[in-house]
Amino acid sequence: MHISCNPDRLHVLTGPAVMMLAGFLLLLLLTDGESSNSNCSYRDLYQFLKSEGVGTNIMIRPVKNHTSPTVAELLAQIYSVLDVNEREQKFVSYIWIYLKWRDEYISWNPEDFCGIERIFLSNDQLWKPDIIIEEMTDKDKINQSPYLTVDYQGEVYVKNDIKVISTCEMHLYKFPFDNQSCNLSFRSAMHPDKEIKLRLQAGYAETRMMLMEKFKTHEWILLSLYISNPDVGDTETEQSMVVYEINMGRRSALYVVNFMLPVLFFLGLDLSSFLISDSGGEKLSFKVTVLLSVTVMQLILSEILPSTSNRIPLIATYIMGIFGLMMLSLLETILVKYLLEKDSKVNEPNGSQSLSEDCGDKQGKVSLNDCCRGIHSACVCDVSASETPPELLPVGQEVSCSQQTEESHDFGKLSEELREVVKTLSLLLNCRKEETKPGYWTRVSNKINKVFFIFYVIAVTLFLIYMLFCWNTE
Repeated sequence: MHISCNPDRLHVLTGPAVMMLAGFLLLLLLTDGESSNSNCSYRDLYQFLKSEGVGTNIMIRPVKNHTSPTVAELLAQIYSVLDVNEREQKFVSYIWIYLKWRDEYISWNPEDFCGIERIFLSNDQLWKPDIIIEEMTDKDKINQSPYLTVDYQGEVYVKNDIKVISTCEMHLYKFPFDNQSCNLSFRSAMHPDKEIKLRLQAGYAETRMMLMEKFKTHEWILLSLYISNPDVGDTETEQSMVVYEINMGRRSALYVVNFMLPVLFFLGLDLSSFLISDSGGEKLSFKVTVLLSVTVMQLILSEILPSTSNRIPLIATYIMGIFGLMMLSLLETILVKYLLEKDSKVNEPNGSQSLSEDCGDKQGKVSLNDCCRGIHSACVCDVSASETPPELLPVGQEVSCSQQTEESHDFGKLSEELREVVKTLSLLLNCRKEETKPGYWTRVSNKINKVFFIFYVIAVTLFLIYMLFCWNTE
């Protein structure tokens, strides 16, 4: 519409015409304002994206050429270690996952929509990479974000929180002074490398430092964190992967205070039990109680360590070594107690009398006095009243000189043999007499106690030095 501004014709316009012209101009201005603000809402942008095909075919990879791969950039932040189960070889962690990829079917000009550069869409309206963790053993426990962030160039961003229960091979030889290394390998579930290329997000060094600073745990210390993107040829599945290697050191103070020191204290109590008298049964019962306490600690340890292992952990050797030393000390106490009871039986009146009678009978049976007076003289041999060897029985009380001459050689040989037997028996009887003296076994037990205590202290010292050496050198 063209309005003439010729001054010659202005006088023709009357009052009503001016009013109509002003209203028309106002309506024109309002119409232009509404048209200029019609594309400034997220709803208008969403309607535009929906008309472009967003929300349809969400199961198909969003590329215009099937030969071009989708590059997905991954960043995983290990926020916390929730649990490390040594017995079941499980590693439980809480992870924040940031993922970015490009949808080639999404783009718009921000100037056409009042400068809107990004929009939030529902996570079920777009295709997403099927990223899994290779070591995960339990069902995914994911707190999925309900929205995806999409910018005007088609870059899609998503952030999810995951509780990961993964398998991890534990090396518990130096438990509780051990270091563990667990891997989290991210890859596509189905797509090969030529379809989905998984890459690290830019700024690897800054990302690594940020992850180490935000790592939170109570029992473990993060020693190092390595992030790698191995070549496809190095993987068995021919899929691109991002591997996070987490190296952790255990805080061993709690295990030392609650486990190792009590066992060492039990060993000290066993050493101090040598000061208890052996006469009563208190020492034996005390040692049995201490040994049972170590057995309880061993049962607690068996619940922590795995049932199968390539190498026996040093903590198990530590417990079994102390258990063996204490059991040896208990056996020594039992032996000493037996000797003391034996000595008490010897000192009893009835027992000593019967023992002396038995010794007298045995000595009377084997004792023989050689009373031969010569080869040419008559020989009278006095033997025990109870029995006499048949070879020495004379026909009468006296033997004639003629008979003695003929049998002199046989009697000489027999007398030498009898002298040796008498000497041997006399030595045994002397030992028997020493044993029957009061306090003999008490003195023997005291000597055993002294020798065993020295041996025990040396054995304990060498064992503890060996264990300390193994824990520091392996």
